[in-house]
Amino acid sequence: MKAAVYEGPRTVTVKDVPDAKIEHPCDIIVKITTTNICGSDLHMYEGRTSFESGRTLGHENMGQVVEVGPAVRKVQVGQYVVLPFNIACGFCKQCERGLTNYCLTMQPEPALAGAAYGFADMGPYQGGQAELLRVPYGDFNALRLGEDAADRQTDYVMLADIFPTGYHATEMAHVKPGDQTIVFGAGPVGLMAAYSALLKGAGRVWVADHQPDRLRKAEEIGAIPINTAEQKPAEVVKEATLGLGADNGCECVGYQAHDAKGHEDASLTLNGLIDSVRFTGDIGVVGVFLPKDPGGAEAQGELEAQGKVPIDFGMMWFKGQHMGTGQAPVKKYNRALRDLIAGGKAKPSFVVSHELSLDEAPTAYEHFDARDEGWTKVVLHPNGHGNGHKG
Repeated sequence: MKAAVYEGPRTVTVKDVPDAKIEHPCDIIVKITTTNICGSDLHMYEGRTSFESGRTLGHENMGQVVEVGPAVRKVQVGQYVVLPFNIACGFCKQCERGLTNYCLTMQPEPALAGAAYGFADMGPYQGGQAELLRVPYGDFNALRLGEDAADRQTDYVMLADIFPTGYHATEMAHVKPGDQTIVFGAGPVGLMAAYSALLKGAGRVWVADHQPDRLRKAEEIGAIPINTAEQKPAEVVKEATLGLGADNGCECVGYQAHDAKGHEDASLTLNGLIDSVRFTGDIGVVGVFLPKDPGGAEAQGELEAQGKVPIDFGMMWFKGQHMGTGQAPVKKYNRALRDLIAGGKAKPSFVVSHELSLDEAPTAYEHFDARDEGWTKVVLHPNGHGNGHKG
């Protein structure tokens, strides 16, 4: 089968690799029809993680089941399914608590928790930017889709990661109807956080970024754009809230945050939120922060390379703010979000800018990594149907 393989910093090739196959009675094999390039993939693409050369990328996946193991009881061949990027067992202590993002069974390193497809330090599992994908514990991990799945793939594939992740940010920030919410980052996850806040009935949602094309997307869904190249988010929000600040905020950028001039500062968005959110407000952090950043010493500094970020903790403590962090437990939200899509209440495909074939993955990574104008979200179709720019 063909797959998009990481060969080293900023080098992805599409090549033949061994076919995915059943390795455990609970496995299923999915023919991947739609898979996304995620902002998290760029951390690995740029060589800023420990991701190994030769591995297949891709953790935002959906497709059609083509084979099931002998112990699979629910999922059937022929069904369309979307796959949470979290690979979970369903029976460990963390999974029983609904924290499938920190599964203890699927992570082979005893001192760690959490597993994912094609992701650094989250197990040996291959990614789904390929024609086929092995899915462990298919009955638990695969979310079955309805009759409209084939026609609405660019909506449903967002359930693999960015829609639940954006929603998780608003959950950790405790966004409620009528709230004033600020989101740092207008990438796909930030747009999903803003979209989720609006779905929850937030009164006003600001989105801060310096990419004009992404800010236009935020404005299209009813959010208020803040161009950080021209304005300071905390000043904008405080001016609109009698000097108090937003009720809550979401961090959707991560440790490679940078200003409009390209200067990296891992504390940039965190400190922006501490400043922008009012006393006793809540902050949800879903942007990726890692304990080690192999490329961080040169890009930022020795402390940042060790995952040590100089945030304004004194001000956060003084303001009595609460901060939630970590990857999303996708299964906690994906069923309800699926039903919002099926019922016509949500259309997360608004973020999609390009639908391409798997063979075009190397070029897609280059453009997406460069934040080129108009490249807001790239969808790949490993088994055909890529049609270029979505428009």
